[in-house]
Amino acid sequence: MTEQTTSNTNNVVANVEVDNSYENDSSYGDELSSYTASLTSSVLDYRHENGRRYHKYRDGSYLLPNDESENDRLDMLHELCLMVLQRKLYLAPISRPQRVMDLATGTGLWAIDFADEHPQAEVIGCDLSPIQPSLVPPNVKFLVDDIESEWAYEKDPFDYIHARYLTSSIRDYGKVIKQCYRSVKPGGWVEFQDWDAFPFSEDDSLNDTGFLRYYKEVYGSFEEAGYEVRPGTKLEAWFKDAGFVNIHVEKFVIPYGVWPKDRNLKELGAWLQAQAEASGFEAGALAVLTRYKRWTKEEVIVLSSLARADGRKRTIHPLFNFSVVYGQRPENLPR
Repeated sequence: MTEQTTSNTNNVVANVEVDNSYENDSSYGDELSSYTASLTSSVLDYRHENGRRYHKYRDGSYLLPNDESENDRLDMLHELCLMVLQRKLYLAPISRPQRVMDLATGTGLWAIDFADEHPQAEVIGCDLSPIQPSLVPPNVKFLVDDIESEWAYEKDPFDYIHARYLTSSIRDYGKVIKQCYRSVKPGGWVEFQDWDAFPFSEDDSLNDTGFLRYYKEVYGSFEEAGYEVRPGTKLEAWFKDAGFVNIHVEKFVIPYGVWPKDRNLKELGAWLQAQAEASGFEAGALAVLTRYKRWTKEEVIVLSSLARADGRKRTIHPLFNFSVVYGQRPENLPR
């Protein structure tokens, strides 16, 4: 099989036009609500800290909560990703897969939706926290596992492995992707969908803002703690290094807030802002800043409040990069 790498730009925006059709209105107010009205054993011995709940299995390896507020936020991100991909769960050219893995499945929505869409497939979702629902399709099962530990799937490999939104939760992406290579069948596909966690703007409107300070403080601390926070733009290189072929890259730019003039971008921005305002700012900051930087809970709340307030200003136009990369394990090559 000849190695082939393709790169498509889909929904990548340059010079996003600001919607200025407002008079004497400097914040989003009711408009944001109009876009988000539709949002509706020892392993269980969870860690409780600063009013939030965290996983206990491999305690401390993942720094975001696993409580109901966080689960609701993850479900909102599931919907956001579906909107970005035009209601598709995946982009890889898979056909009638029989055995599928969803890495770090979270609340399990992707695995459940995939199982409904592919009833012939056995779908396994793994996560550090057993927070998934118990009433699921018969072809789904969930495992408590640490994907950064050594795997034991090589003897029973998968047709397709999926991972999404692992930024700031993985220290060694390259190792994980190599384990995916070893655990997928020859000819099988692996797909990662992930962010660059640092925002940017095309008009320098983020300069000297509490919004930008939040991301520098929080994700700078994640980096100091050894976590990868900008995986999206590095996935293609990791896939090549692991040995995948027919690598395909899709790049997206997602706004934060309803400032874009384009209707679709405005809706995407509303969802991204809604999940952050719901609990995302505090969820992302509390553990890493209090455990690694010795911040107090109150200091984290102040930082989050500043980011939330600046994020509502129409004069600030944040953007985030989001990438989807998939590749195929070569056929006729030894494992």
